[in-house]
Amino acid sequence: MDFLQNIVDIFSEHGVAFLKASWMTISITAISLLFAMIIGLVFACFKISSKRILNWIADIYIGIIRGTPLIVQLMFLYYGLANIINLDNFTAGALALGIHTGAYIAEIFRGSVQSIDRGQMEAARSLGMSSSLAMRRIIFPQAFKRSIPPLANQFIIGLKDSSLVAYISVIDLYNTALGVQGENYMPFETYFVVGIYYLVIVLVFTWIAKRIEQKMDVSKPKEVNIA
Repeated sequence: MDFLQNIVDIFSEHGVAFLKASWMTISITAISLLFAMIIGLVFACFKISSKRILNWIADIYIGIIRGTPLIVQLMFLYYGLANIINLDNFTAGALALGIHTGAYIAEIFRGSVQSIDRGQMEAARSLGMSSSLAMRRIIFPQAFKRSIPPLANQFIIGLKDSSLVAYISVIDLYNTALGVQGENYMPFETYFVVGIYYLVIVLVFTWIAKRIEQKMDVSKPKEVNIA
């Protein structure tokens, strides 16, 4: 009973603070995912390009980002680049999360594009389309549709990874939990409460992603009119 009473007390005393922190978590995640989508699209184009130098640039970026921990990238960006440019903790956190997630999204986009049957490109070219026009009108729309389920999964991972920005003093959910448990000396109950907040946000996002998948009918191949 003490456990349940402590949970209720934490909700009643710190509920507003956790709600504000939830908004911070959602904000930094949304902005970082916008960065990640742009970065992922650019490096996916580099990966599938016929120019070898672009392939190498993409390989180096993806290799470094996937081969080093996110917390190291976060600290490097916030404390390392602070000597060169002035970055506040929110911007540094959003950039680090975006750069990190962008590497994975680049691979998702690359895999989706390469999963499209080559015959469609050949058919488009035989009808007189340029390669770039065929990519924009034929390949990319189908590839984007196929990438929605893995993108949704990557977005959820990004949301949970955002808790690391607490280490550069961004007042997100995890940072707020650190402060609350430091006051009440009840870490088990406090992290139980913050876990509920994260779970609710993830469940809402998962529901939205499933609605988008149903709306776009991801399970069925897109009909493409090449003529």
